[in-house]
Amino acid sequence: MALKSAVGYACSITSGQKHLGCFGVPRCNRLQCVGYDKKSKACELVTRAISMDRPQLDFSNPDWKEQFQEDFNRRFNLPHLTDVIDVEPKPTTFSLKSRAPLENVNGSMQESWNGYVNDDDRALLKVIKFASPTSAGADCIDPDCTWVEQWVHRAGPRKQIYFEPQYVKAGIVTCGGLCPGLNDVIRQIVLTLEKYGVKNIVGIQHGFRGFFENHLGEVLLNRHVVQNINLAGGSFLGVSRGGANISDIVDSIQARRLDMLFVLGGNGTHAGANLIHEECRKRKLKVSIVGVPKTIDNDILLMDKTFGFDTAVEAAQRAINSAYIEAHSAFHGIGLVKLMGRSSGFITMHASLSSGQVDICLIPEVPFTLDGPNGVLRHLEHLIETKGFALICVAEGAGQEHLQQSNATDASGNTVLSDIGVHLQQKMKSHFKEIGIHSDVKYIDPTYMVRAVRANASDAILCTVLGQNAVHGAFAGFSGITTGICNTHNVYLPIPEVIKSTRLVDPNSRMWHRCLTSTGQPDFH
Repeated sequence: MALKSAVGYACSITSGQKHLGCFGVPRCNRLQCVGYDKKSKACELVTRAISMDRPQLDFSNPDWKEQFQEDFNRRFNLPHLTDVIDVEPKPTTFSLKSRAPLENVNGSMQESWNGYVNDDDRALLKVIKFASPTSAGADCIDPDCTWVEQWVHRAGPRKQIYFEPQYVKAGIVTCGGLCPGLNDVIRQIVLTLEKYGVKNIVGIQHGFRGFFENHLGEVLLNRHVVQNINLAGGSFLGVSRGGANISDIVDSIQARRLDMLFVLGGNGTHAGANLIHEECRKRKLKVSIVGVPKTIDNDILLMDKTFGFDTAVEAAQRAINSAYIEAHSAFHGIGLVKLMGRSSGFITMHASLSSGQVDICLIPEVPFTLDGPNGVLRHLEHLIETKGFALICVAEGAGQEHLQQSNATDASGNTVLSDIGVHLQQKMKSHFKEIGIHSDVKYIDPTYMVRAVRANASDAILCTVLGQNAVHGAFAGFSGITTGICNTHNVYLPIPEVIKSTRLVDPNSRMWHRCLTSTGQPDFH
């Protein structure tokens, strides 16, 4: 939900810091600012919320909570095949009480096994009741931080399904960049489809490109083909950025007679999946489009984490440890590590926390100055004087305001970033040379190394759960949804709600405060 502020940017309720509200939607504020003091960075508030996709909420209206919940329930209602076509449900063929899919189900076995999720099961999207807007990480709807229950659909197998498994043809496609765990998800989708009784499963090669490149044929998938693909990194099906016209993709889906399409990717890929879903609805096709969120940046809204993130943080430790050893061993050594994170600093923040050796952590969400008494370079002088060396960890999207901007974009439409790592390296060398202090700067860029590895144990479990739930969601008749973890619970979410913005690190969150406590760095302003 993208909310607009009267000043066009996020104003803190009291302190003026960026406030990441709106159910996690970054760089926006639920509360309208009327008047903004640039010196104190403080906002004067009025009791109205402004939204681009729903009417304004007047908090003086005693019924505002009911209005809010009605709007929330509308937006988080899951699109279903029965919204546009007539299709009757039938008893599921999925059961863990049988080695093979159930046949001629009469309901007795289903009643004796309590492994199904009820359609009315819900999980809370938010679980903390903040007492004040000034609480660390406060995510309030109104100025009084009134508690409002926000329920989302629980994920898992249903007793009723909307497809005949023996007639289903299911497709899997992996889009965007590489990410640890892609093969784990592919494997679990195939195994779960077979558990339902699906025999016709295909992989679409190299992302959406596989729908229109004639030389990229379908890859037949089954248990024997995917059995060991999780032991390697990368994508068994290949990846690519960008894609064809949505209408052409849906034409291809129809020509291939696909009934289900599982789309593995990040924000851009999910946006494409949602457009495919909408086009299928326009054509009244019985096709279920289900997304599986994939990004090592951990920047998808509403979710605790995305698969690949834990592995990337773990893989980054090798680079950070190498930089630490180089810096610690050299005279006035400075280790510099650049990690992935275009607009979100989750990898850099968590990797810094995990290492325990990082002195300065720089992320895109927190602006910093390089020069001056409160700049990064002055703090580096202090570190060299007091401990003899320093270690910096920077996200690739941090400090772009210090660099010459490029208008170039990649195949996904992302702006090509200038290299903050090289810039910092050059600035540090020239700075210490100018002040007559010896320095030995070592720069390590493990960018693509952290995403090309096999998923670790934590991510492998997450991939297993996500892959299984994606299949359960498709058989339940949902389409235009994605599956993820919210507050440790597995849920289904409408794709539009997770692609409205990029999830960012909240500079007022406890996790960022923990990172600052660990590094000991000051405010670089």
